[in-house]
Amino acid sequence: MSKKRGTLLLLPNLLGEHKHHQPFLPASVDKAMANLDGLIAESEGGGRRFLGRFETKKAAHLMPMALLNKHTDDSDLDFLLEPVIAGERWGLVSDAGMPCIADPGHKLVSRARNQGVNIQAFVGPSAVTLALMQSGLPGQSFTFHGYLDRDVARRGESIKQIEAAAKKTRATQIVIEAPHRNGHLMESLLEVLDPKTVLCVAWNLTLPDQGLVTQPVSVWKRSDLPNLHKKPAIFLFAT
Repeated sequence: MSKKRGTLLLLPNLLGEHKHHQPFLPASVDKAMANLDGLIAESEGGGRRFLGRFETKKAAHLMPMALLNKHTDDSDLDFLLEPVIAGERWGLVSDAGMPCIADPGHKLVSRARNQGVNIQAFVGPSAVTLALMQSGLPGQSFTFHGYLDRDVARRGESIKQIEAAAKKTRATQIVIEAPHRNGHLMESLLEVLDPKTVLCVAWNLTLPDQGLVTQPVSVWKRSDLPNLHKKPAIFLFAT
């Protein structure tokens, strides 16, 4: 008889540096962490900080950990799953928010399913849904594009194409950028988007200094822009 395979737990993380995680993560995560054998994280530091919030089998610095990020080769996926296939319970966590959302974790989940691994997902904060809920933009239909091209010309062309699609579908469009490049994306959006297009910008969601502004591009161009430098932000627009 083959040994029963373990479980891959898709664990939510906080969107910012909060002292206590309980207001943002369900109690089921605490319970799951107490029985966790190891963690697959986006970064070593982020993974250790996450572990340090919970009661675990071993001290946070002693818990087995593996990394999965944009630098991970597809050929390493089976290696990451070895302890789970052997019967252990390992978690998958992003540096912020939900794993597999604007995160490379989907390849591991796909491979785990092909290997017959049990998968358990937990609810938690997501900048995509939190911003959409508060934006006032249509939520019945939306498209999340993730990161756009860093090249100014190609980024501008992508924005034109996305806005053209939005005019046909009436769906809200959502994009993000690395915190230190928020200003570049904001400049491109204001330069390319139609003045009548409604743009929402949200930053530092769930943190005490969070902010969210929704207004037409024409109004944005006459307004003082928020300081988004090195702040987690998300951009939504609809026609």
